[in-house]
Amino acid sequence: MVIFNNTTSSSSHFLLTALPGLELVHVWISIPVCCLYIIALLGNSMILFVIIVEQSLHKPMYYFLSMLSAADLGLTISTLPTVLGVLWFHAREISFNVCLIQMMFVHAFSFFESSVLVAMAFDRFMAICNPLKYATVLTDMMIMVIGLVICIRLVIIIFSMSLFLKSLSFHGAQELSHPFCYHPDVIKYSYSNAWISNYIGMFLQLYLSGTDLSFILFSYVLILRTVLSIAAPKKQQKALGTCVCHLCAVTVFYMPMISLSVTHRLLNSTSRIVYSILANIYLLLPPVLNPIIYSLKTKTIREAMLQLLQSKGSRHPNVRSLRGRWD
Repeated sequence: MVIFNNTTSSSSHFLLTALPGLELVHVWISIPVCCLYIIALLGNSMILFVIIVEQSLHKPMYYFLSMLSAADLGLTISTLPTVLGVLWFHAREISFNVCLIQMMFVHAFSFFESSVLVAMAFDRFMAICNPLKYATVLTDMMIMVIGLVICIRLVIIIFSMSLFLKSLSFHGAQELSHPFCYHPDVIKYSYSNAWISNYIGMFLQLYLSGTDLSFILFSYVLILRTVLSIAAPKKQQKALGTCVCHLCAVTVFYMPMISLSVTHRLLNSTSRIVYSILANIYLLLPPVLNPIIYSLKTKTIREAMLQLLQSKGSRHPNVRSLRGRWD
């Protein structure tokens, strides 16, 4: 077995895996995977574009939604080359340095999305529990400060994580469980202090994600208490209705992420196909479903999209049908 230190060996590499045992049908599997990637890219790009160009959407709720779409886009783009490379061309080999970079991006955008979901929970808390102070607290400056805090927190975490990983030695030419580099999957091949590295990573993820999720749950406890104090049932339903999209986004993000992380670190006897299924759900479920959920459940987003499409079509009547697809 080859042993290498990632700081000195340029020939070190890992082997990516898509769906073990189904290599002969990878081309057919790539069809639905490509469709999901296209939905994720187009859906999040559309929401991001609409919020940027539509002045009526320049509000705190939609600023946070644009951050969520940016995080989903980043997560999608970070894994797309290696996933399609394995499925289309059987390009399994990836150098350690490239693997490290991809792993940093995957975890960076995951932590970024988790932080944005916390900010969105705070937005819902202020809108329902303190509506009179909403406009004075969530100003444009406050949104910028929240975004800056999220970025600083992210840079500190990822920089510390990258320095720690660069100091480790790894076994070369090992087969990973996914078509992308994921920390608990890579760290098990560490030659030095693999057990410590694994559980340090688990502690950090549980600490960060657990802190974010705890804040979100606490916010909704306060929101639910406020809603139950409202006498009119219709007003209760309306208040809760504004939280549906965010609750769906929280569920589709945290459930796959926690399941995949726990399965890797605590359930070592799990079948490899289970790892692959959980990884694909973790990768594609939030970016695919978030734009669909917000487009279907948020009337303002739907109206803004329709107005944008209609305005583009009216400017170029000869190509209305073509532009209607992509604008």
